[in-house]
Parts: sequence; structure tokens; C-alpha cells
Amino acid sequence: MRLRSFQIVLWIAATAAVIAFAAVRWGPALDDTAAAAPAFPTAFALADSEGRMRTTDEFRGKFLLVFFGFTSCPDVCPTTLSEVAQVMDDLGSDAGSVQPIFISIDPERDRRLGLADYTKAFHPAILGLAGSEEETEAAAASFKIFYEREADSSSPDGYTMAHSSGLYLIGPDGAWLRQFTYGTPAAEILSDLQSRL
Repeated sequence: MRLRSFQIVLWIAATAAVIAFAAVRWGPALDDTAAAAPAFPTAFALADSEGRMRTTDEFRGKFLLVFFGFTSCPDVCPTTLSEVAQVMDDLGSDAGSVQPIFISIDPERDRRLGLADYTKAFHPAILGLAGSEEETEAAAASFKIFYEREADSSSPDGYTMAHSSGLYLIGPDGAWLRQFTYGTPAAEILSDLQSRL
């Protein structure tokens, strides 16, 4: 009986450790409690495909749909960008009030592969940004997102990128409003935006 009790204690301790690790690694960026969470300011200063520095301030007055990803992503990034493209199409005359932004977490490789061509393949309104490593880290910290490079012999150049998979809605004042978790249908994103426009 004492052995059984000891096993239960070990199982509980192991479960708690896994939960604690997930909380530290993924942080609040993967928690879809957006509507209840307090707003916080976000910021980025990153170059577009023409080398022009783009900052959060220039988009004041518009809603932003911001996604962090990379062009070699096999599933999460293209799926999310497809949803964003559908939202932009469905917004119709209100589309001018929303700016979708794709921020590269693999900037050197994405610039080489053609970030602008990648984003435009989904929708011409999606703006692709790729800064230096330091600028990317600063933008990710501002949005409270996680990303890191991981070795993967089956991926291009022998590595892939692990990253938070949420789509972030930023208000016209630059404050974070909510996160849409990966797989949120375009219709749900559209409905939320339309309720704010």
C-alpha cells in the first residue's frame, strides 16, 4: 500500500512539473483568455521587403492582425495566413480599417527566400516584416510570444522554428486586444472585428 501511495505522489509531482514547464515555455501567448485579459502596449520596428523601417506608430487608427511565423513553416503559418486572407476578403469596404502583418521569426532565411512574394501569395494586403535578430526579439517580447530555432534534418537548411501560434488583434491605439488561437475559423475572426469597427 505504501508503494502505491508513493507512486501516486510521484505521478502528481511529474504532472505538476510538466504543467509548470509548459507555463514557462509557452507563457500567456498560448492562453486564449484574450477578452478578459487587460490590454497592454505592443511595439515593433522592422523592415519591409524594400528595406523601409515600419513601426507600430504608423498604423495608429487601424486594427492590426499580427502573426509571427516563417516562410518554411509546413502547416501553422500557411493555415493562419489563409484564414487572414479570407477575413480580409470578407471585410469588404471595411478592409481598409485593418492591416494584417506577418512578422518573420526567421528573418535572414525569409529575406533570402522572398518574404514579400510569400505574403502576397496569400493576400496583397498582408505586410511581411523581417528585422534583425535584435529587432525580432524586441517585437516578440512586446507581444509576449515564444520562438526558438530547433535542429531538424528533414527541414530546409537543417532547422525549423518553434513558435507561439496565435493570431493577435491590436487596437487602433496600439494596445493588445485579444489572441485568436490556432485554428480559429475566419468567420469567427471576422465577426469579432466587425463588432469593433
